[in-house]
Amino acid sequence: MDEQLYDSRDSQITNWVMSRCEDWRNQRDQNYLEDWKSYERLWRGIWAGEDRTRDSERSKIVTPALQQAIETSVAEIEEAVFGRGEKFFDIVDDLRDQNRVDIEQVKNQMYEDFKKEKIRKAVSDTIVLGAVYGTGIGEITISEKTELAPASRPIVEMGMTAVGVEERNRFVVGLKPVNPKNFLIDPNATSVEEALGCAIEEYVSLHSVVAGMESGVYKKVTNFGPVSVESDLEPTQELVEYQQDKVLLLRYYGLVPKFLLDSENTEEIVKIFQEKTTEFGSDAASYTELVEAIIVIANDQYLLKAEQSPYMMKDRPIVAFQYDSMPNRFWGRGIAEKGFNCQKAIDAQIRAHLDSLALTTVPMMGIDATRLPRGSKFEVRPGKTILTNGNPNEVLQAFKFGVTDPGNLQTAGEFMRMLLMATGTVDSAQLPAVGADGGGLNPALSAIIKKNKRTLVNFQEQFLIPFVTKSAYRFMQFDPDRYPAQDFDFVPASNLGIVAREYEQMQFMNLLKTLGPDSPVVPMVLKAIMENSSLNNREEMIQQLGQMMQPNPQQQQAQQTALQLQLQKAQLEVADLQADVQLKQAKAQNEAIDAQLKPAELQANIAASASKYLGNGVNATDEFERRVKVANLALKEKDIDTKKEIANLQVVAARQS
Repeated sequence: MDEQLYDSRDSQITNWVMSRCEDWRNQRDQNYLEDWKSYERLWRGIWAGEDRTRDSERSKIVTPALQQAIETSVAEIEEAVFGRGEKFFDIVDDLRDQNRVDIEQVKNQMYEDFKKEKIRKAVSDTIVLGAVYGTGIGEITISEKTELAPASRPIVEMGMTAVGVEERNRFVVGLKPVNPKNFLIDPNATSVEEALGCAIEEYVSLHSVVAGMESGVYKKVTNFGPVSVESDLEPTQELVEYQQDKVLLLRYYGLVPKFLLDSENTEEIVKIFQEKTTEFGSDAASYTELVEAIIVIANDQYLLKAEQSPYMMKDRPIVAFQYDSMPNRFWGRGIAEKGFNCQKAIDAQIRAHLDSLALTTVPMMGIDATRLPRGSKFEVRPGKTILTNGNPNEVLQAFKFGVTDPGNLQTAGEFMRMLLMATGTVDSAQLPAVGADGGGLNPALSAIIKKNKRTLVNFQEQFLIPFVTKSAYRFMQFDPDRYPAQDFDFVPASNLGIVAREYEQMQFMNLLKTLGPDSPVVPMVLKAIMENSSLNNREEMIQQLGQMMQPNPQQQQAQQTALQLQLQKAQLEVADLQADVQLKQAKAQNEAIDAQLKPAELQANIAASASKYLGNGVNATDEFERRVKVANLALKEKDIDTKKEIANLQVVAARQS
């Protein structure tokens, strides 16, 4: 590189960015790079010399225990995110927003655009990288694509129809998974937003850089020079790296001193820097008046692009999440790190077992070399004729070293159980027996579901929702015709993995067994079962069930009429009972009055009977008095009986009322 490049304004920006990226790269490589390489090899099942557990080890097998744990965990998270197909997020409108738009239209439009750009595949790849390396990182890309579609146009003059191809321009937002080996970030930060900046360095094809120069996105560079190929930056570990037609590109997203971008020449930059040094000191001078910028550098020295962030929200097009949280750190902990030690122990046991089998299974021969024919090449194979000078039993002897210990496989199985325990994954062969009510799975799956829930929450809050939100901002900024600028709140649409989903389905089935067919809760339970299912026609079934749950107007009117008739019948029965009670009360009162009048009537009858047939004279007076006394005694006895009868009648009347 010539001296003129060092003196240019572009070199000042390049040096400022590259000096910090080199420090960030060194710090990352010293702490994580070698471990990441080991995780990748174990995940892919690739043997390497540095993975040996002892010097005498000859077997090169890599057991699939860690692979199973990674794939099982990733499948669980993917099912939780995409359990409902492409509709992995939802929109909630702001209640304070008075100017509302059709939410469903915007949401469906984003579903369609994400499906065309295969966002689901990109998100799944990011989850895999997070499980292997501990941190999933994605870069949000924007571009304008030209789509070709068949079309026909009528030719009126000739009465014919022309068939051809029609071009359509479409703005797209994509997601690019980023390997942590290609990602640089300020080590003092715990998130992308808090960092001074972050960068993505990777090898790209030369033709893509040239296309950017032709379109005006990049500055023109006449000669990139040779590029040093570093295997650590390649997406996978390969034996031979292709070195032709490739450029090392570094894309920096972060804060940059404003005077570096606004100044026109080196003299102005030096003058401003000296003023900043006098005011703030030499260490802080480069960190004054920082602005968000995008810097693109080729082969660590050629500046292709330097501009302030063009995004309206001034956000960085990077989203990242920790597969398992590491507090106050940016880099997280993945499934490979959790099961690394157990995986190494399993490989050591299996390799020792295989090395032992090589000595105890394959036959070996001890021979007397002095009694073999001159120039013969000794080998053992079926049908081989072996020539010896003397008795073969004396010249040849088969033998083997010891016996292979079967405990190696049992120990490896125990390490396998520990690996599944450490990684929070499930092995169907080790699950307990399931009872009729599914209770056997409860203690076995509860811890696994909770661990997956933690990872799912990290993914949704740190990656999924920020990605959808930033994508919506870019749609609103660069494609306002289809996406009007509105304030939306995005929420995840699913939160159950396949294990939790199946367990909940089983609970719903057990609940249905306890409900009768006429229970009003049955339609609600059926709807919940369908929502958690993976059927292709799930939406149609839910819609049909919703229509069945809605009452028929005619049937509802007939039910209301029947209810009114039942109510009127009940009212008539109550009125009839009340009339009967009133009649009985009146009858009881009449009988009570008759009972009260009977003593007076009796007295009158006694008086009348006592005065009959008395005659004249003194004897008549005595006879009358005697009759009165007798009548009074009878009247007293009768009065007692009458009062008892009155009391009984009053009690009966009181009970009837």
